[in-house]
Amino acid sequence: MTLFGQDAAVARFIASRDSRTLHHAWLLTGPRGVGKALFADMASLRLLADAAGPEVPGDGIDTPAEHPTARLIAAGSHPDFRRLERDTNDKGDLKRNITIAQVRKLADLFTVAPSMSPWRAVVIDSVDDLEPNAANALLKMLEEPPANCVFFLVSHAPGRLLPTIRSRCRRLEFGPLSHDAMASALAEQSFDVPAAERSRLIDLARGSVGKALAYAELDLVGLEAEANEIMRSGDPDTSRRSRIASALSGKAAAPRYAAFLDLAPGLIARAAREAQGAARQRALAAYAQARETAAIAPRLSLDPAATSFQLGTIFASVAGTAVDG
Repeated sequence: MTLFGQDAAVARFIASRDSRTLHHAWLLTGPRGVGKALFADMASLRLLADAAGPEVPGDGIDTPAEHPTARLIAAGSHPDFRRLERDTNDKGDLKRNITIAQVRKLADLFTVAPSMSPWRAVVIDSVDDLEPNAANALLKMLEEPPANCVFFLVSHAPGRLLPTIRSRCRRLEFGPLSHDAMASALAEQSFDVPAAERSRLIDLARGSVGKALAYAELDLVGLEAEANEIMRSGDPDTSRRSRIASALSGKAAAPRYAAFLDLAPGLIARAAREAQGAARQRALAAYAQARETAAIAPRLSLDPAATSFQLGTIFASVAGTAVDG
């Protein structure tokens, strides 16, 4: 795969790598779905491939798929590479955290000499998912880093990490992608949707390829259209907000509901930017309400249908026609 739209971050890493003063830990920060984990995988692969040989052409972080190191990593059998992410439970669902047991297994990597070259690489996707004891175990490794080992720590919320972890890493920022970079990234993934819908999804995703793919799979474009119409024209008979509530109720709709909670405040923020005077003030007030509702609803396990209907009422307030149903 190709990493699109993150040339500045790639250039910073390459400059450090080529100066032969490569830092042992990199904290990759930025929104979800903008390429942080892809960068970590590509940078790890290139580092190990360059060290083991044969020489990789070019000075970037790309590595041909047919390179021996690339084949080993793709097969999950490279002895000098580890990738930590949340395990699955007996039902196949992702566990809540990366556990201390998973972090301790990294010790196996460091108790023996590197096999393919002098270098080793570790990717943790994401470091935000470490349980507290696992974070402390990782901190000890960062405080006394093994020789010739690079850690790539993916973080969507670096402010929540232990300050001591942040202080031992070099931070690399990844920003939202431009419209053109989004289009190129989606085209590479055979994003098979009509052009008009693709453009809407790119706008909705706000620079995140991951969100665009999720929104397409969850068919959120129709819900966005309902929300925008409520903000334009109101919903005096509550029929539009009832359709939103119906579409997001039930266990099967849980992923769609969660995505809509994430999406709703941004829709109102966009309306606020486009409004003037009293309309802007209504939109700003609605934005604050939507953010609070979207944050509280999952924590309190509020009913999805009732919460979605309430969001519809908040949308209607932007048009100045909020009517309780």
